[in-house]
Amino acid sequence: MNAVVDESPEVVPSLVWNNRFAALGTDFHTKLKPTKLPSPYWVSRNLTLARDLGLDANWFESQAALALFTGNRMAQGSQPLASVYSGHQFGQWAGQLGDGRAILLGELQTTSGPQEIQLKGAGATPYSRMGDGRAVLRSSIREYLCSEAMHGLGIPTTRALCVTGSDAKVRREQIETAAVVTRTAPSFIRFGHFEHFSYSDQHEQLKALADFVIDNFYPDCRDAAQPYAALLQAVSERTAHMVAAWQAVGFCHGVMNTDNMSILGLTIDYGPFQFLDAFDPDHICNHSDTQGRYAYNKQPNIAYWNLFCLGQALLPLMDSQEQALAALESYKTVFPEALQARMCAKLGLPDKRADDKSLIENIFKLLAADKVDYTIFWRRLGTFSTVQGREAVRDLFLDRPAFDLWALSYSERLALVNKGLQADLMMKNNPKYVLRNHLGEQAIQAAKLNDFSGVNTLLTLLQAPFDEHPSQEGSAGFPPDWAASIEISCSS
Repeated sequence: MNAVVDESPEVVPSLVWNNRFAALGTDFHTKLKPTKLPSPYWVSRNLTLARDLGLDANWFESQAALALFTGNRMAQGSQPLASVYSGHQFGQWAGQLGDGRAILLGELQTTSGPQEIQLKGAGATPYSRMGDGRAVLRSSIREYLCSEAMHGLGIPTTRALCVTGSDAKVRREQIETAAVVTRTAPSFIRFGHFEHFSYSDQHEQLKALADFVIDNFYPDCRDAAQPYAALLQAVSERTAHMVAAWQAVGFCHGVMNTDNMSILGLTIDYGPFQFLDAFDPDHICNHSDTQGRYAYNKQPNIAYWNLFCLGQALLPLMDSQEQALAALESYKTVFPEALQARMCAKLGLPDKRADDKSLIENIFKLLAADKVDYTIFWRRLGTFSTVQGREAVRDLFLDRPAFDLWALSYSERLALVNKGLQADLMMKNNPKYVLRNHLGEQAIQAAKLNDFSGVNTLLTLLQAPFDEHPSQEGSAGFPPDWAASIEISCSS
């Protein structure tokens, strides 16, 4: 039986909605309301983010909040819309895309600046391309947990406020139940937004979008001699830092299409993602990626390819192609420097030395050769300075002599580092907990039986991934054998 839905607008206590993106005009979006879901219920609420957004704690537990974040009730002052964009998917121009199942409610002013609030799975839009516009419980839980896991790791990302569910049926590979995840970010603008207007020769709209992004998110670019080239360079550098963070923590995005790349350098659109278990640089996490385009070791070059597409889209606003190419060059410098800095921190090395590069390259070769568990290796390495700790690290390798050679070089390097500083660096840069596929799958299977405790436990754990959490020690162990059989695809 469907729940009775209150049609009156909801006043969110003490908060005012802004609609800056809506003010760009109808060329950029379509205004529409979410499609209601019957009998919604809470799956999980992110109380930490709610507090950061300034949401009243009592209100966030209310039926009014449940209705708002399911799309069954509108907030007074918000202007719901779905935005239009285009993009390259798996390297091919896909033409017009857009928010096929996401609806932007508007923007809230928070202590950390403006934050857009978006419902994912809130029903069909003009850009759904024959889809139903819904998200399923499985994929919503994965996005909810992973975006907060990435935030806990200090990696730029969209965030997730809550997940609501409904017993309404949704057909994917099989029949599943519907869910809505509420996402937040300073902006959800993607590379594909710029491609849309550039490829359709709507250069006035392209300029308006670029000016909007510069004025609101990259104000320093306005004073540059070539503001749009400066924008491309700034986006390139943010993207370089983001991808370096992915590589360092062993994160595979799985579907790095240009429409899934944030103009703010945020990790966005969590679908077929995976944190590496056994280290394999060629690992493909997306079952749909039959050609391996988005394998772990290809992510840095794919990011540059996507930035090149963004540069092409921005060409109508620049004086020459050379300007765009010069702006893109910064990626080639920033990415390797950012990655080396992160890897040195994981090794406990506060300063960079000439031979550190070979130390890093050699340990990656050993990890790959023996398929060593990536997260466990780095966490154990933090105890390397003790005899017991060093043996625990050594036990991870099959080729012990090769490890011993590397360990000798590493020991010599550590002799030059203050031990207190080394230990602090390693504990802050080598998480004990990441969202492994099997952990997410266990929480999802329980949630399908209306037990959401696993989701909430994982949320708490992943928000503080560097801490010990003695009661959750099992979540830091090796994955079970069945984890290797989990398949994730673009529908995940």
